[in-house]
Amino acid sequence: MSPVKKIIVGTLLIAALIFVLSSNSRLAFSIGTGIGLEPIQKRIESIQNPYSLLNRTYEIAMAEVSQREDVGLLAYSPLGMGLLTGKYRNGAKPENSRMVVFERFTRYEGAETWEAAERYLQLADDHDINPTHMALAFVNTRPFVVSNIIGATTMEQLKMNIDSLDVVLSKDVLKCIEAIQQAIPNPAP
Repeated sequence: MSPVKKIIVGTLLIAALIFVLSSNSRLAFSIGTGIGLEPIQKRIESIQNPYSLLNRTYEIAMAEVSQREDVGLLAYSPLGMGLLTGKYRNGAKPENSRMVVFERFTRYEGAETWEAAERYLQLADDHDINPTHMALAFVNTRPFVVSNIIGATTMEQLKMNIDSLDVVLSKDVLKCIEAIQQAIPNPAP
C-alpha cells in the first residue's frame, strides 16, 4: 500500500472509530474491515447513551444489538435532567438545578417533553410511588442496562436514588408507562 493510501485509510479508520464511539453504530467497524483493514481485536464492553422514560430511542435498534453482542448500556440522564423528579412541576426552577445551571441543554425544552413528564409524574402520584423511584426503577428493569448513571448533587438525592433499587414496578404501572410512551414517543431524544 502506498504511503498516501495508508494515510487515507488510516484517516478513514480514525473517522470510523470516532463515528462508532460517538454515534454508537457498528457501521464504522464494517467500513474499516470492508476496505481490507484488520478487524479491531478489542471489543466494546459498554455504551453510554441517554436513556429514560423521556428518551427510549436506544430501544429502536441498539437494544437488540447490545443484547446480542453483550454490550451493556450505561444509561445516563435517567431522570431527564431532573424533569422526572417533579422538581420542575408547575414551572418551578429551583436554584442551582440542572435546568438553571445548564441552559444550553435544550433536549428537555419541548412542549411534548413537558407533557410526557407530567403524565409520568401523574402516574407516579396515582400509584403512590415516588416519581424518582419510578423513573429509575423503570430504567433498572431494562435487560440491556448494566448501569444507571445517576447525577445526585445532595446526599438526600443520592439516598433517594439508591432506594430506587428496592422498587418493583407493578404490571399495571409498566402498562401505563408503555401507554404514555405510545402516546408521546421519545419526546426528548
